[in-house]
Amino acid sequence: MTPRETIVITGASDGIGAAAARALSPDHDVVLVGRSPEKTAAVARELGVPHHVADFAELAQVRDLAATLLAEYPRIDVLANNAGGIMGDREVTVDGFEKTFQVNHLAQFLLTDLLIDRLAESNARVIQSASVAAKQWGRLDLDDLQNEKGYSPEKAYGDAKLANILFTRELQKRYGDRGITAASFHPGIVGTNFASDTTHVMRFAYHTPVIKNLVTISPSKGADTLVWLATSTPGSDWEPGGYFAKRKPATSSRQSTDMALAERLWDISAELVGR
Repeated sequence: MTPRETIVITGASDGIGAAAARALSPDHDVVLVGRSPEKTAAVARELGVPHHVADFAELAQVRDLAATLLAEYPRIDVLANNAGGIMGDREVTVDGFEKTFQVNHLAQFLLTDLLIDRLAESNARVIQSASVAAKQWGRLDLDDLQNEKGYSPEKAYGDAKLANILFTRELQKRYGDRGITAASFHPGIVGTNFASDTTHVMRFAYHTPVIKNLVTISPSKGADTLVWLATSTPGSDWEPGGYFAKRKPATSSRQSTDMALAERLWDISAELVGR
């Protein structure tokens, strides 16, 4: 009998993270990670699965989360880095980083790096929730990753989602020969609580009933590509290191395929988080 795989999903208290957990939990050992203690616990109770709480706006909580996961799970077959979101006014975290960049990229980078040996031992798939925003708004400037010049919520979010795609490609390049396979994906415009706790105008776009009904898709549809990547075969069903939408290879910005940029971003990110 094939043992059940352990799948860790961040951003799992709502939206596509929770939807993916619901789809995967019948046949896999799903582990939920969320920012809200109440919402994360509620989804965990519904599914009968373990959960952990971490706010990615504090890197100390990410380090504590990684230590807990290493202590409690001998294998991690899938790590779905799904936490993130768009912010409003520019805000700096307790760690000194622009919040959008930290929550969407740096925290995910740090968590993956802290778990890297366990992931390699498990021949894990690392799945990154990216976005078409990388193409629409992203333009990475390695000299201004914190968007101190000309900040806008859209630019910061697009940059962070572009960083997700580049991180995926570089992760595959660095650790593919150790058994890790990586992928990033665009879930679509999903009708979730995305942007609900920000001051950004997207809060109204996502939560105005008429627009929400006409434009967005359900969380379960948004989670479909994540579920597919988590349960299919890398190298056969999908190309490791790739970016996907609707279960198919997708294109993003020109920068998203710049491997020299991906390498430099990795090195800078490692330096920023002290790795």
